Amino acid sequence: MANRKNRRIEPSFDEPARDASVAGFAVHEEDRVVPSSRKSRSRKPANARRSGGGRTARGGRRKRRGLFGLLTRLVYWGFVLAIWGGIAAVGMVVYYGAKMPAATTWSIPDRAPNIKLVSVDGRLIANRGMSGGEAVRLSEMSAYIPKAVIAIEDRRFYSHFGFDPIGLARAMVTNIMHGRFTQGGSTLTQQLAKNLFLKPDRTLERKVQEVLLALWLEHKHTKDEILAMYLNRVYFGSGAYGVEAASRRYFGKSARDVSLSEAALLAGLLKAPSRLSPARDPKAAEERSQLVLAAMQDEGLVSSREVAHAMSAPAARVPSYWTGSENYVADTVMEELPALIGEVQGDIIVDTTIDLDLQKLAERSIRRLIDENGKTLDVSQGALVSIDNSGAVRAMVGGYDYSTSQFDRASEARRQPGSAFKPFVYAAALEAGRTPDSVRNDAPIQIGKWKPVNYGGKYYGKVTLATALAKSLNSVAAQLTMEVGPEAVIEVANRMGIQSDLQKNVSISLGTSEVTPLELTAAYVPFANGGYRPQVHFVRRVTTVKGKVLYEYNGGSAPRVLKPEIVGMMNAMMAGTVEAGTARKAAFAWPSAGKTGTSQNSRDAWFVGYTANLTTGVWFGNDDARPMKKVTGGALPAQAWHEFMVAAHEGVPVARLPGGWQPGWQPSQPAPVQDAPIAMPPAAVGRSANPAPQPAAPAPAAVPRPSVPVAGGGRPAMPSDGGSTASIKRPVPPGDVGGPMKKGTTSILDILTGG
Repeated sequence: MANRKNRRIEPSFDEPARDASVAGFAVHEEDRVVPSSRKSRSRKPANARRSGGGRTARGGRRKRRGLFGLLTRLVYWGFVLAIWGGIAAVGMVVYYGAKMPAATTWSIPDRAPNIKLVSVDGRLIANRGMSGGEAVRLSEMSAYIPKAVIAIEDRRFYSHFGFDPIGLARAMVTNIMHGRFTQGGSTLTQQLAKNLFLKPDRTLERKVQEVLLALWLEHKHTKDEILAMYLNRVYFGSGAYGVEAASRRYFGKSARDVSLSEAALLAGLLKAPSRLSPARDPKAAEERSQLVLAAMQDEGLVSSREVAHAMSAPAARVPSYWTGSENYVADTVMEELPALIGEVQGDIIVDTTIDLDLQKLAERSIRRLIDENGKTLDVSQGALVSIDNSGAVRAMVGGYDYSTSQFDRASEARRQPGSAFKPFVYAAALEAGRTPDSVRNDAPIQIGKWKPVNYGGKYYGKVTLATALAKSLNSVAAQLTMEVGPEAVIEVANRMGIQSDLQKNVSISLGTSEVTPLELTAAYVPFANGGYRPQVHFVRRVTTVKGKVLYEYNGGSAPRVLKPEIVGMMNAMMAGTVEAGTARKAAFAWPSAGKTGTSQNSRDAWFVGYTANLTTGVWFGNDDARPMKKVTGGALPAQAWHEFMVAAHEGVPVARLPGGWQPGWQPSQPAPVQDAPIAMPPAAVGRSANPAPQPAAPAPAAVPRPSVPVAGGGRPAMPSDGGSTASIKRPVPPGDVGGPMKKGTTSILDILTGG
């Protein structure tokens, strides 16, 4: 027990001290071997040793190792995601690419054909077709145009391979910074691919296909070829496809002549063609062009001096693209073209018969007279047609302003000709045996319930037919119609070229049946050329741009429709209208003849006259058939005719009218010597003409051909049309142009008072 009592018990540091109550004994300090005065060294546990002074350094190393690990994991998973994203992108490209036709079948679709109409001297009249302008090679157009487009649309055009990742990334960053879509990442090649092959849908499929097609285009074509295709097909707003159409649309000039400021304006339109069109918002278009100029300078494509000059002289657009009266001619040619060459397969050039100088002169004359007299005389519209002896139309004005109304009053509006129809009455009377010396009593008469009245209510008693026609006496014309019959008058009119329906009644003598200015003027041509009815035509030749002839007018044979002696007598009588009759204001230095016409209440005023060179008809009135204020054929129409014909005959040798009738000659006597009719060659026009007398070959009398109405309500097909021709839709002014068509017999209330 003593030994046990004196045994030292040392506490174990390897296990916790057990509770005394559990161990059965207690250990006191005095029981220890080590004296209480000795300092005991207590060991700190391991976790305590790791704390303290080195805790901060070791904690920093742990944090650094944790951040590095996080970045490593992010890079790793980013790399993994990039791989899977690439695989997904490749799969998407393969999927959408598989839905496209095989690349071996891809080809550039044909550009919409352009129809270029030119005058007899080769000047542009108009472009027609979906594109509205001819294709221009890159080397031909103004060098500023491609530079401007590249600067604002695709600065890396000549360095990328069709798809520009750098440009796309830059556009994405810019859009994110602005919080909205401000830049596009598509290259010019991608835009061309979209325009050529794809719909404008904003879908992922379309975008993938666009890139694939852009790569194919870059593989198949040079950069310059791609740029030329783009510029000749892209939409510039206001209906203009291609840079040539846009240049003419906005500046009235070819893309070959565009200045720096104009090129900048065109390039600026590409972002939003409809919204930025100068025809719609000139201010926005100009502001956008300033950005283009700055971009060109930044890229070193133009100098600062050039930019300064361009900004000081901004592009000036033409007042109105559609204002020219030559567009009436272009519309008519487009209607007739399918009958001449069928469907247009590619770009073509149409050589017309139009003298552009005369066309502009006619337009100015019509507009000036309306501007000066429109309000006082209540007249708002006019038309003019001029045809040479070969049937070639040299000028045709269809209204006051094409930009406000595309309805062609020259070839489509049927109006009452009034006394301008009387030459057919007198020609029928001469064919029935009368002569200019025949006498009739000009006095009030009554035919049934109808009482034709002379203009102004004045009567002259016994007069010759020559005097009656010169003074446009209604009572004598009605008597002659009663003598020969309305059927004979209609037969003569149809034989000479009138295509419209004519009413078989006595009132036809005063021009109650409606006709168009074009057909009435054409029906006077036989008086001017010696009795032959030529084929009225607007087109001389149609060729491809490479010179292949698709159609050429060969003239054909003009049938004789009046005997020489009848032509001589008619010319002698109608010359009196100009010399001393109702058309004295039309007289000028050339021998001329013609007839005035005024319908009831001055709703229509006409003068159709001719020389041995040209036959020209003029009409004035209102679209809604509203009466003018005492306007007669001897007033505005005669003035316009005089102004036009004086200019048209400048420098042309004077020629007498066909025929040599002398007073006292009777049909039973030998016919007097006739002047040979003058046949104008198709190339000779107006002032440039130098006609030499050429006898026309005799031909059998013409058999009137039934008119074939144009589809859609155009003018009747001329004999040259070979049937109906295609029609294009154009805006028609309000109101019933020409008044309602008369069917069957004519009411007495519709009878004219002459003019």
